[in-house]
Amino acid sequence: MLCRAWGALSGFVRGIPLVWRTAVGCCVIGVLLFALESNHADGLLLMLIALLSVAACLLSMQLRRLQKGGEALAAGDLTSQVDTSHMYFDLKRHGENLNAISRGMSIAVEQRLKSERLKTELITNVSHDIKTPLTSIVNYVDLLQREHTPEQEREYLAVLDRQAHKLKKLTVDLVEMSKASTGNIPCHLARRSVRELIDQTVGEYAEKLSAARLEPVVTLPDEDLYCLCDGALMWRVLDNLLSNACKYACAGTRLYIAARREGETVAFSFKNISRDALNIDPDELMERFVRGDSSRTTEGSGLGLNIAKSLVELQKGTFSIAIDGDLFKVGFVLPRTE
Repeated sequence: MLCRAWGALSGFVRGIPLVWRTAVGCCVIGVLLFALESNHADGLLLMLIALLSVAACLLSMQLRRLQKGGEALAAGDLTSQVDTSHMYFDLKRHGENLNAISRGMSIAVEQRLKSERLKTELITNVSHDIKTPLTSIVNYVDLLQREHTPEQEREYLAVLDRQAHKLKKLTVDLVEMSKASTGNIPCHLARRSVRELIDQTVGEYAEKLSAARLEPVVTLPDEDLYCLCDGALMWRVLDNLLSNACKYACAGTRLYIAARREGETVAFSFKNISRDALNIDPDELMERFVRGDSSRTTEGSGLGLNIAKSLVELQKGTFSIAIDGDLFKVGFVLPRTE
């Protein structure tokens, strides 16, 4: 019976707000102190008790705010923030930590949702990109099995060859993307001349750039500039970037290629005017199977920029994309050496 009564009393006390519990406790303590010191009681003691009571009430109000913030976070309300403007010392730090946890969880949830959306888009896009050449191959094999003229046969074989190469390129890009993103590619960093790397790549792309009606404008410093990179991987990075420009840059414009010294690094930049409207976020443009044209009618797998980013990071560098209207800019940084 006594235990049941104590339990009921405890439950009642817990149900009273923390601020009121603190105020009542301070009053009780004050009365006891006053009774014990009644012979020597004066105004100073009463003032001290009053100040302690106010301080305790303020402290309990701040604790109550922290309690509500923790309960909201536990309930899944990631938008809830604790007001720490009038908190002090450890209570303020605790409130800021709760707010940081809330923001961190919100970012994690947003990234998870974005990852799920991109995963769905990836499956849709890769299915589309594999299905298109396969459908053409099946249809033209069927046409070859029917009666046809020698001229038609040559035409059908040309289409089959083109679609087979497109499917092969997609398969190679998929394998390369998988290896690059997981770091399963040998990387041997060595001293390389920046001028030689760019001049060699632009020279090998001269015919393709001419066919795309793009004029390369290369800007390099007068001094000899060297970077630490893997020659083969660096070629694949530059190859992907120039190939991307040939496919998507506006014909009759210039492709600006530059490299410069930035402290202990070498900064590379590629800039061109896009043929299509770039109504897409730069971060999404670097995702796999994402291309600037929403209709997906252009050649290419949409893996080039993702592969280039992974290969640059494999060489201890950083890679970024910026979009300013129709101006498309790619930049990456590699360690510099003498």
